Amino acid sequence: MTDAPRRRSAPVVPPKAALEGLEQKWGERWETDGTYRFDADAPADDVFSIDTPPPTVSGSLHVGHVFSYTHTDCVARYQRMTGREVFYPMGWDDNGVPTERRVENYYGVRCDPTVAYDPGFTPPEKTPKNRRDFVPIGRRNFIELCVQLTGEDELVFEELWRRLGLSVDWNQTYTTIDERSRRVSQRAFLDNLARGEAYQADAPSMWDITFRMAVSQAELEDRPRPGAYHDLAFHLPDGAGDIVVSTTRPELVVSCVALVAHPDDERYQPLFGSVVTSPLFGIEVPVLAHRLADPEKATGAAMICTFGDLNDVIWWRELDLPARAVIGRDGRFASDTPDWLSSDAARGVYDGLAGLGVKAAQRATVELLEASGELLGEPKLIEHPVKFYEKGEAPLEIVQSRQWYIRNGGRDAAIRDQLIARGDEVTWHPAYMQARYTNWIEGLTGDWLVSRQRYFGVPIPVWYPVGEDGEIDYSSPLTPNTESLPIDPQSEAPVGFDEAQRGQPGGFVGDPDIMDTWATSSLTPQIAGGWDHDPELWAKVFPMDLRPQAHDIIRTWLFSTMVRSHLAEDTAPWRHAALSGWILDPDRKKMSKSKGNVVVPTALLEAHGSDAVRYWAANGRPGTDTAFDETQMKVGRRLALKVLNASRFVLGFGQQRDSEGSADGQSSADAAVLHLGPEAVTHAIDRAMLAEVAALVEAATEAFDQFDYARALERTEAFFWRFTDVHLELVKSRAYRDDAGAGSARASLQLALSALLRLFAPHLPFATEEVWSWWMEGSIHRAPWPNVAEFGDAIGGADPELAGLAAQVLQEVRRTKTEARTGMRTPVRLLQITASADDAERLELVRDDLTDAGVIEDLTIAVEADQPQLVAHAELVVDKPH
Repeated sequence: MTDAPRRRSAPVVPPKAALEGLEQKWGERWETDGTYRFDADAPADDVFSIDTPPPTVSGSLHVGHVFSYTHTDCVARYQRMTGREVFYPMGWDDNGVPTERRVENYYGVRCDPTVAYDPGFTPPEKTPKNRRDFVPIGRRNFIELCVQLTGEDELVFEELWRRLGLSVDWNQTYTTIDERSRRVSQRAFLDNLARGEAYQADAPSMWDITFRMAVSQAELEDRPRPGAYHDLAFHLPDGAGDIVVSTTRPELVVSCVALVAHPDDERYQPLFGSVVTSPLFGIEVPVLAHRLADPEKATGAAMICTFGDLNDVIWWRELDLPARAVIGRDGRFASDTPDWLSSDAARGVYDGLAGLGVKAAQRATVELLEASGELLGEPKLIEHPVKFYEKGEAPLEIVQSRQWYIRNGGRDAAIRDQLIARGDEVTWHPAYMQARYTNWIEGLTGDWLVSRQRYFGVPIPVWYPVGEDGEIDYSSPLTPNTESLPIDPQSEAPVGFDEAQRGQPGGFVGDPDIMDTWATSSLTPQIAGGWDHDPELWAKVFPMDLRPQAHDIIRTWLFSTMVRSHLAEDTAPWRHAALSGWILDPDRKKMSKSKGNVVVPTALLEAHGSDAVRYWAANGRPGTDTAFDETQMKVGRRLALKVLNASRFVLGFGQQRDSEGSADGQSSADAAVLHLGPEAVTHAIDRAMLAEVAALVEAATEAFDQFDYARALERTEAFFWRFTDVHLELVKSRAYRDDAGAGSARASLQLALSALLRLFAPHLPFATEEVWSWWMEGSIHRAPWPNVAEFGDAIGGADPELAGLAAQVLQEVRRTKTEARTGMRTPVRLLQITASADDAERLELVRDDLTDAGVIEDLTIAVEADQPQLVAHAELVVDKPH
């Protein structure tokens, strides 16, 4: 537990305070002093562990990152001040497609695994404008460039995080491509394989033709695209007529394996089990029934093509249909004529499609259908949702390919129900976010596809034996020893083989794929928490206390981490999940680098200061999308400055009354006054103010315990402005004097200031640390969180109505002076107050403070029995005009 705050022998208050330079000053001090260093020797019960999101290193951070990471930091700082030892690591997510694309665009290169390694390779001096002119380089050269650029980016990211004041332990860092992460990822995968949770299948998968890789369901997004319904005529036998099918993919008629309709659709019930022939190609296909066919959609009949969309995959699998795929990994129709086209006419038609891209093949097919008369009527133009890879540029195709999967409940009801139940082990902030998690699981259509046909990532750690006939045996993968991890099967041979046997009969081949980036990121607790290298640390930090993240990656990062923990640890990986919202641009659209509407935070930090930017961020409530608003940063800067100046005022009372002067500008008597405790608080108004502070402490603590950093800031800020605008003005004259009331005023102001600084510390770490250093030992961020017990008997018997009544009177005096356009020091000749007996009695307790603060010459307080509300009327002393 942290010690109580230790005061200096005397405060050292600067003659002028400013925000400029505080980030560098305190950032360096915190690092030197190890202020945020995690104590690995702390008891497990004292540890608060955070599964920090590793930001993607593919360019620059934007204000969306600043927004959400500030939320986490506020929580971390609060937990540290409550006495917890905070495990707050930072990772960099540097593998995956975004990094590859950034490296390609930055250096003007593209990876071609067939190109030999060039140890002296130098990227082109000028990046070609057209991607087709990018220089092809080998896999090893490409990975070297990825490592080089991400290393540079990570240094820039860390500098920005430090400037923002993230209280991260910078000794606890990792990257998702470093040796530790590769070892953990490969070991976890091999564990999944050994337990039967990872498996390989040659099956249809969503395929991005730009990146030439398979993608998982979690990485899909619908984008509206123009299309058209084409009515095609499938022919009944013996010339008995046609079945009309509407499709947006007429080019896939060559891949049609069946027609389908709903089993209750009376129009097609007589035809179930019969066969029809397809237009153009004359292939016989059955007419089948399936519940997913929509009788209200178009003609009610659909063609099952292998594969046009995800429904095709379900129908193909459940109806046990053949696969007739023509679209390859490059998004083009196969050059070779399919073997299911048996007639010369059908083969001739296909010759006109071979090698075409999808759009070109569609145009050619429509022309052929028009010529044959099997396109009925004009195409009907529509706009419809089309599946894209979330980072892709072209519509996805479904391609038959061999891929690795991990079971996630998409095809197993028992696992699905178990994962849904895991959600109940986590406290969600806000609570409604759990429904998004549950809904995602319930909507899964398949297992988690974890293999990727890319280069910069964690290799799939298996090899395959090659038979004497040269055929690869994918059913018997060769696995490495755990001790040898991490390995690269593309450059290392399995045990019992040597490199000369690679690709040879009787030898082996390495799996060419890497893992999905989420397959590594799903293991951030294990990577950061020492799962395979520090069992003592692992026992203290897992399950982790907090997973903070954006709500849009519940389906990816949160769910995938839950899957890995469920399978390996039989528990949820965290106790709490705190979801942040998006940052919206002025058009209320999410800010993202892909949309090109982001704001880079560097200029904002320079213009307003880190505390001001943090203030804006911390006002964003958990789970709520927030508009980017630079005006809020200006408000935050004003607040941070007010903290400095109000603190100077409170701490300067003793200095300003020093007449003898001492080495530090303070007499010993003054120092004693500045060290008065709650026992010195005797005045009713001082007690009432401290009672309000005590209530604020309880409210802010409750808010932080619910991970509602925004409500804690809102309540603290609102009180702080009342404190400076009303109470400080009310008692400052008394605080300047040498009579008995000065000690009460000063003691109460110091107690309030100490608590307020600590309440603000998670949100405004630089300004509060600066003030704390003027009069306290150590860092405020290692000081104890305030508690009601600090105020002792000072709040005993405090009148909860008194502070509000005094504020009301003072505000009425100010209003009168403002309306008269006079200064606040203009004397009030007469202030007449009528109030109830109880309120009149209360106001008598603060008569002197009110007359001093309002410059009131004559104050009368009259009791009016029938007057439920206080009424005040001020008459000013106004100079007569000359």
